[in-house]
Amino acid sequence: METAACSQGAVILEALIETIHTNATFLSEVDGAIGDGDHGINMDKGFLKTRVVLGDRQVQLSEGLDTLGNILINDIGGAMGPIYGTFFIEMASACQGCESINRADFGQMLERATHAIEELGGAKVGDKTLLDTLIPANNAYLAAIQGDMDFKDALREMKAAAELGKESTRNLVARLGRASRLGERSRGYLDAGATSCQLILQAMADAIINLLNEHRRE
Repeated sequence: METAACSQGAVILEALIETIHTNATFLSEVDGAIGDGDHGINMDKGFLKTRVVLGDRQVQLSEGLDTLGNILINDIGGAMGPIYGTFFIEMASACQGCESINRADFGQMLERATHAIEELGGAKVGDKTLLDTLIPANNAYLAAIQGDMDFKDALREMKAAAELGKESTRNLVARLGRASRLGERSRGYLDAGATSCQLILQAMADAIINLLNEHRRE
């Protein structure tokens, strides 16, 4: 069975950090259309601080995700810090003590984090939030492994569902947060949280797939 070594956590964390940093301006532009316009700036601040805190250490995946989660909760402020902080802390908890993760392990990480976000904010699919990305991605991944897809193909299914989920927010009316005050005027724009969630899931999936490919070549 394909597995990714948790000792390669620094590789996955760096992929996440670089993705948010590269897309920080874009995320703030998306947010600026119907929100405060600071989503990318705030996220970038937290992710870059994580890079500094972790340094060059080859951290375990659980430690890296937990560090990122705590920095997002404590240091970036706004609505998204606690949400993404919870997401990464729950993922970290689900893989704590694991020497490697396989498709089932990652499924537990993703499902646990998804349920925590659902309980945290009370949002649901259709409310124009990151859950419009996260829930379809989680469902697609779980369906893939239940259908006995291998780890890499299941991650690709997750990525595809995340992309579709993100795009679905264009046609939704915001029901929560600052954008909800715009009512129908929020329709026609991507949700910033759904967009950053798609980027995060894509970065994590691609990093794990690369690690699996490297392991196969060894």
